[in-house]
Parts: sequence; C-alpha cells; structure tokens
Amino acid sequence: MSALWTSSEAEAATLGKASRAFSTTGMSIDTRTLKPGDLFVALKGDARDGHEFVKAAFDAKASAAVVSHKPDGATGTLLTVAHVQRGLEDLARASRARSRAKIVAVTGSAGKTTTKEMLRLAFGALGNTHASAASYNNHWGVPLSLASMPRETEYGVFEVGMNHFGELRNLVSFVRPHVALVTTIAPAHLEFFGNCEAIADAKSEVFEGILPGGSALIPADSEYAARLAMRAKQAGVSRILSFGANGKDARLIGFSEAEVGMKVQSEILGRRVDFRIAAPGAHIAGNSVGALLSVAMLDGDVLNAAAALSQFSALKGRGARFWVKAGAGSAEIIDESYNANPASMAAALALLGSANAKRRIAVLGDMLEMGPEGAAHHADLAGLIEAARVDTVYANGVQMKSLWEALPASRRGSYAATSSEIAPLVAGGLQDGDVVLVKGSLGSRMAAIIDALKARGVVG
Repeated sequence: MSALWTSSEAEAATLGKASRAFSTTGMSIDTRTLKPGDLFVALKGDARDGHEFVKAAFDAKASAAVVSHKPDGATGTLLTVAHVQRGLEDLARASRARSRAKIVAVTGSAGKTTTKEMLRLAFGALGNTHASAASYNNHWGVPLSLASMPRETEYGVFEVGMNHFGELRNLVSFVRPHVALVTTIAPAHLEFFGNCEAIADAKSEVFEGILPGGSALIPADSEYAARLAMRAKQAGVSRILSFGANGKDARLIGFSEAEVGMKVQSEILGRRVDFRIAAPGAHIAGNSVGALLSVAMLDGDVLNAAAALSQFSALKGRGARFWVKAGAGSAEIIDESYNANPASMAAALALLGSANAKRRIAVLGDMLEMGPEGAAHHADLAGLIEAARVDTVYANGVQMKSLWEALPASRRGSYAATSSEIAPLVAGGLQDGDVVLVKGSLGSRMAAIIDALKARGVVG
C-alpha cells in the first residue's frame, strides 16, 4: 500500500511548511488510538488543545504533526499551517480530488451509522472500501475520514450529520458523492429546527453536493419523502429513487426472524434479491434495502453485496445484544444506549415487542434536543410501550418524568433523575428469561446502566 500523504503533497494541499520530509500511513486526532506512522492533527476543541498532546503523539511514533505553532517540547516533524481545522479540510479536499473511488454519503435522523456499516460490508465484498470510523459525521469527523481515504480506495462511504442549517451543505461539499442516501426524517434536534419539515430541508442539503449524473435515494416510507424528492429536484439531481416497503426502485417485500438476525426479501430495480442479515428489526431491513440500491446505482454486484450483509451485526450502543446472569439463568440485553429520538425509540420498542421473553423490560432515558414539545414526545411513548407489550418500564431523566406519569401503575418499575440512580435497581431486579432494552440519548448516560448489567457477569 502506498503512503497516504507525503510531506510535499501535504504542503501543497495546506500551503503549510514541513520541518523535514515525511510520509504517513494514516491520520489521527487522538494519541490514545494513534498508530505508528500516523499524521497527528492537533485540533483545538472546546475543552483541550491538541497542541498539548503533540509530544505524546511523537512518543507513540507519529510520523509528523499538523500544528499552527511549535508546541513546547516538540522534537518531531511538524507541518505548520495557518489554522489546523482548515489544514485538515485542505487535506480532505485534496484526498477527494485525487480519488477515483465511487462515493456514497449517508445522512438521516436515525440509522446513519448502522447503514454506513452495512454499506461498508456490502461494498467491501466488491472492492477496496473505505468508510467513516465510528460516528465521525461532524465538522472534523467528515474531513478526517476523507483525508484518511487510501489512494487505492474503490468505494468510499461517508456519514454526514448536522444540528443546524448549513452544516450538511458544508460537509457534502467535501464528500461530493455519486450517491446520497437519507435513512429517515424524524423529530431529532427539534430544539434547533422547530418542526420536521425544517429537519427534512436541512437533511436535503446533502443532495446539493451530488456529482452530475448522481443519485438521491429517498426513504419512501417517510411522510416527508415527497418533500425530500422535491428538494433533490431543486438541487438539480438527475436520478431520484426511493426505497423501503413502499419503494418504487428498491422494495422491501418482507422479513422474518432467523436463528441469527433475519431473512429479508426485497426487489432491487425489478430484480428479486433475498438475503440474510445478522441483526433484527424493521428499520434495519428497510435501510439494508437502501444500501443495496446504493450498490446498484454504482453498478456494483448486488447479489454479492447482499450476501455480505450476512456478516452484519448490530453495533455497540445501537442494538448490540448480550446476555448476563439472572437468577438461575440469564437475561438478554439490547444495548441502544448511544442515541434516541422518537423514530429510533419506536423502532427499538417494536424490536423489544417482537422478543420471545418471560418479561419485556424497557429502561429509558431522556431524548434530548426535543424543543418545547419534548414532554409530549416523551409521554407519547406510552402508546408504543403498550403496543410492544412491555411488562415493566424503568425511566430516568427530567423529560422521562412525562412518560412515567403517562404510564399505568401496572407497567411502572422505578423512576429516578439519573441513570446512575436507576442502574442498581434495574440490575437488581433481573430475572431469568428477561429481555431488557436500554435506550436514551448519549447525554442521558445510559451506558452506566449497561455497565451495571455487565457487572452481573456476561454469559457466553
């Protein structure tokens, strides 16, 4: 594999100056995960300045560091630029300009990272594939992912996110995708947008970066599908396609539970495609069909891509499952602790409702950034809990008090202000045969409950 960046290339892209010649094999902004040969980018965040960690980066064998000034004690190779964030963006644009890869951008109110990982597997069966790490979908994550794209990449998959208008427009200008896929539109970040029409408009900014002749993939089952399609048309996109149970171009015919995950039946551009995926849920089935439509629009082998999805499993904090000791047996835990909004809550509760369990238990934390209607959005979960036949609900957080008050006494487990208070109550009440869903926004710190459950002893 060739070098990711040489010093002369990095200097040309950033208009910076290298203290000596270097070549790099990767990119890093975190000395804890930096690998020997990486180019360390000393970004300045709200809490810490990356320049404070340049020495640690060289101790970890970084090839060089991108800085705006020489830090005290730094003895390694420096690429000095006017502004580090701009320097990272310059490298991202240069990476995209030199790449011959076929590029997909993924956005949406829920399911972005899961769909991105499905696309990584699908395209990985077809050729050299590079995808965003973790949930690197913001103002530094997207350029870092692009700047890290190897020269040999044949397919690139990039997750793009936003909290405000204009953010996606900026990010997609780096990515310049051939295909842009929107997973769904849901009331997330309502604090900043006010209504779902505005969220749809903000997400539709992704279409503005699509290259000429490229494709916009619309979630047909969303009530905002028509609005997204109109925005794509306004952006000059020539090919606008839809996917989902009501999709015209990629249709989810059905899905059924398998020993591991589920069997999915679909039709992609008029061709029947049945496949297995090692994770359950209607939302995953729908987005897997969107992923295969992305493959089709880039002239990839859809059948080989579909076969690769059998290797997909739910991600940590996004539906991953494990079993812990409970009584004389075990309880199954569904870890949805990373994020939450009304759409993803509905999907997770439906998944819990389909579980074969002695008791179905929901442990729910606040959905954040819901705006002035936040209390109502939380109270509305009571109907979904009823439909999912949840036996017991544990709730924590200020907003979740509205749900707690809407629940019948028969479904109430315990309520507390914080996850750390509720965690021992959940862990202490486990019984053999329970299936437990743990879900809330990242700021609700639901991982504390996952940790408390694992402390009982993971089985298998």
